[in-house]
Amino acid sequence: MGRHATARTRRRILLPLLALALAAVLGAATWVAVVMARSEPECEPARVVVAASPDIAPAVTQAARDLGLACVTFDVQARESFQMAEELSGTAPKPQVWIPSSTLFLRRADGVPVSGPSIASSPVVLAVAEPVAQGLGWPRKPLTWPEVLGGAEVVAGMPDPVRDPVGVSALLALRDVAKGASDPAAAYVALLRKFSAATSGATVFPASENAVLRHNSELSGDETALVAAYSPAAPALDYPFVEIAGGNQQQGKAVAELKRALLHGAATGTRSDLRAPGGQALRLTETDQRVSAQGQRSAEIPDSAEVDKTLRQWAGVNMSARVQVLIDVSGSMSAPVPGTGKSRLRITLEAAENALHLFKPTSQIRFLAFATKMDGDRDYREILPMAPVGQQLAAVDRLRAVRAVPDGQTGLYDSVLDIYRLAYKEWEPGKLNLVVVMTDGRDTDPHGISRENLVAELGKLRERDRPVPLVAIGIGPEADETELGQLVAPTGGQAFLSRDPAKIKEVFYGALGRIAGAG
Repeated sequence: MGRHATARTRRRILLPLLALALAAVLGAATWVAVVMARSEPECEPARVVVAASPDIAPAVTQAARDLGLACVTFDVQARESFQMAEELSGTAPKPQVWIPSSTLFLRRADGVPVSGPSIASSPVVLAVAEPVAQGLGWPRKPLTWPEVLGGAEVVAGMPDPVRDPVGVSALLALRDVAKGASDPAAAYVALLRKFSAATSGATVFPASENAVLRHNSELSGDETALVAAYSPAAPALDYPFVEIAGGNQQQGKAVAELKRALLHGAATGTRSDLRAPGGQALRLTETDQRVSAQGQRSAEIPDSAEVDKTLRQWAGVNMSARVQVLIDVSGSMSAPVPGTGKSRLRITLEAAENALHLFKPTSQIRFLAFATKMDGDRDYREILPMAPVGQQLAAVDRLRAVRAVPDGQTGLYDSVLDIYRLAYKEWEPGKLNLVVVMTDGRDTDPHGISRENLVAELGKLRERDRPVPLVAIGIGPEADETELGQLVAPTGGQAFLSRDPAKIKEVFYGALGRIAGAG
């Protein structure tokens, strides 16, 4: 019995101890489980990458931060829009959202929407150095584009419109400036010629309004403040918000929240130098007086075809040229032009001289005169050899000294064929290779090539990858429009008429502008 009692006693003692131990173990396990549950996140964090134009990226970052979304990390990356458009067309990882400075960039990238809702805007202005602006009457009166560009002291620069939509907007606005001229194409070319293909050292250049504000707020040393001149014909930067496919459901919800906040003005508050999408009054609390805080209307961004045409115009006008200029000196060119006191030839020579200013300094030009038997059996002779524009301007006295041949006939066909062959022989890549012929009548050389044979020969010479357009300018009432049209057709060129010889200058300017892609 003593042994049984001892065993029972031992059990009575051990069981409570085991129970306490088990309870302790279970309690510890329970506490550990609670701690682990509390230390685990409630959801899997989502990362949303937003590529934004550098000028709007800070505002987008602040808008994303203000949302305070749980389990969402917004990675807002300041990315140049031109570079981003190229990357999106490749195989690089893509962001969930892209906010370029302009809808124009959406059209350049593959695999993204071609449009998106605008979350902000900034007018494209002419940024004018403050001393120049003061010389034009500012701040007594606001600056206008025609007034600024008409200033004699202006040094104008242009940002590359291929890379910067500010340049495209400016080119469109310049066309609007020129539309009231008697010959808009000529006036447009003359305007474009005012702009160098850079902004360094310029006293006037296109810029976004917010760039002007930033420049003025960060002035240092001897830097000059800028004054903004506005034009409703210049499309504004519109900062479209586009979603790019590939995000998961959680990222999609976060993107929707960010989009909603930005469309409700999160990027255009009182601390922002950007306007609302419609160009409403600038809300910046301490607006620089060199810009206008009032609402600004801006033109719509044109379609892709119009933008492409605008870029071709700029490229054509800014391309160095290699030009052969054939000038008719037959007897009829000595005819007086009523109301001018000058002959057809004199006005034509003046137009050719003035047109030298249309070409870049790196262009090269040769001047030739044609009639019949000007140089032995040849119907033409050289007036000025092929040389850069600067040398030709220094030698214009030789051009001015040219006289009409009293009994000279019009050896048009042979002269055109020979000089066209010469242009092909001397063809230079990367330049606008042209042959320009100026004449007041049809071919009258009985011993020369026929029109049919000339057209056939010109067609044989033409090479698609070595273009040499023939530009024919008819002067006066006797110029044969049909004949000139047939001559230029096989070369891809154009014919122009100036029935009033007194207006040959405008026609010449317009012709060169259009053949360079400026019309």
